[in-house]
Amino acid sequence: MTDEDTLKTGTTTIGIRLKEGVILATDQRATMGNLIAHSHVQKLYPLSDNLGMTIAGVVGDAQLIVRFMQSEISIYNMKKGAPMSVSTAATLVASVIRQGFYLGLIVGGNDRTGGHVFSIDAAGGYIEDDYMSVGSGSVFALGALEAKYRPDMSKDEGIDVAITALNSARRRDNCTGDGMLIAYIGPDGYEDIPNEEIRARCSDLGFQFPN
Repeated sequence: MTDEDTLKTGTTTIGIRLKEGVILATDQRATMGNLIAHSHVQKLYPLSDNLGMTIAGVVGDAQLIVRFMQSEISIYNMKKGAPMSVSTAATLVASVIRQGFYLGLIVGGNDRTGGHVFSIDAAGGYIEDDYMSVGSGSVFALGALEAKYRPDMSKDEGIDVAITALNSARRRDNCTGDGMLIAYIGPDGYEDIPNEEIRARCSDLGFQFPN
């Protein structure tokens, strides 16, 4: 199988730290070379009640790392009787990804120290920041994040900033598009933002929903 035959989530993924909690967001397009192979791809996953992860890269590797992390975090939580911290989850993912996974990931969540987001590269490097974007459209998303981000943003403000950044990426990157997935992870746990709400917010912001 050549590189062009590999199903990839050529993509835009986003992580944003808020005043309380974090926002994780992605588009839904998967590509195979120049072909748009799928338009409803899941690139945003809950790992536990307080943790989530976005994926960019080879789809098979992504699905494997999600299953592994969900299992390992569940075992950890049962043994410790407490949720895994965001930093510990990011460290675990970074250690595993070094084994040869062709991925770029964002791990985000909320723990007793607040909200945190980490970007993780294929070499196992991981960095915490207030906001980040990974994937083929990240350069365009980062421009919007630079302009719009504030550290004291509310949940609603964070969702709107994520939508704005995804919209910038999907207009300029042909590997980004076909829907948006957004989750908020705060003091009460992991929450998927309904598609209807995302569509309404796109309309209010003056953007066409990418589908």
